[in-house]
Amino acid sequence: MIRALRRHGEVDWVVSGDAVRGRDYAARHGIAQATTDLAEVLADPGVEAVYISTTNEKHRDQALATIAAGKHVICEKPLAMSVADAVGMVAAAKAPGLVFATNHHLRCSGSHRTVRRLVAEGRIGRVLSLRVHHAVFLPPHLQGWRIDNPGVGGGVIPDITVHDADCVRFLTGEDPVSVVAQAGVSGMGQGVEDSVMSVWTLPSGAMVSSHESFTHRFAGTGLEVHGTEGSIFARGVMTQAPVGEIALVTAKGTEAVPFPGDDLYAVAVDEFVAAVEGRGRPAADGVDGVKSLAVALAVREAAASGRRCDVDYGGL
Repeated sequence: MIRALRRHGEVDWVVSGDAVRGRDYAARHGIAQATTDLAEVLADPGVEAVYISTTNEKHRDQALATIAAGKHVICEKPLAMSVADAVGMVAAAKAPGLVFATNHHLRCSGSHRTVRRLVAEGRIGRVLSLRVHHAVFLPPHLQGWRIDNPGVGGGVIPDITVHDADCVRFLTGEDPVSVVAQAGVSGMGQGVEDSVMSVWTLPSGAMVSSHESFTHRFAGTGLEVHGTEGSIFARGVMTQAPVGEIALVTAKGTEAVPFPGDDLYAVAVDEFVAAVEGRGRPAADGVDGVKSLAVALAVREAAASGRRCDVDYGGL
């Protein structure tokens, strides 16, 4: 992300809860200043925008403070711990006309944008269903709070299901209306779920099957979109790297579909900066972040309760 940010200017500050770690990080990445106090950064008139990548429970207060200081925000997902908090963040940025973006990097990949184009062009006819397979092995350096601390937003649902919710919305242009789900622990979670399977219903009647996990070393990732006139198989595309392959299958046969290999984070930052400059909108804005969070929280509620749950988008 730092490399992507530097395409448009300097990264002037890093904020860390640990002063030593913050200074070390700044030194390793050539960042001029480190602090434990966000207010110090927000008081700097040279700072135009803030990228928030702290643990999930900090996002709301840090975003609201940044917005109050008149700075634009690009915030990691999930935006907040509740839909109401996320809606409040989006509303706070709207009033002064600040750009508020959610860093949903997958919708910035050439593969996802190509699948979306194929669907929009009607290459598979009317969409009947989608299958999203995003069961991976969470590497040790990313485990920590994600596998044992629900208080800061741990668990596979806020970490990965929220991404898949955004992908489905991006590919179909539809907001899921209800979900059923089961979640569990399959070897890594300690007090949080590390695996979940869920089924969503879209307004059109199309169904979505979604699988996320932290514990699958060899499963690979992918998404499928099935329609009345064909199917799209995208393999190995649920990742930060611009890799994978896409196959379009219709009555004419199977066609390999090429896609651009752009850096996902570079695209996300490019479009965020363009929005700040009044040239378009971010790849994923705050409303997108609210809606992906709403789907993920509905999945968690459905898994916990064992019943179908409607998705509450907080009035958006």
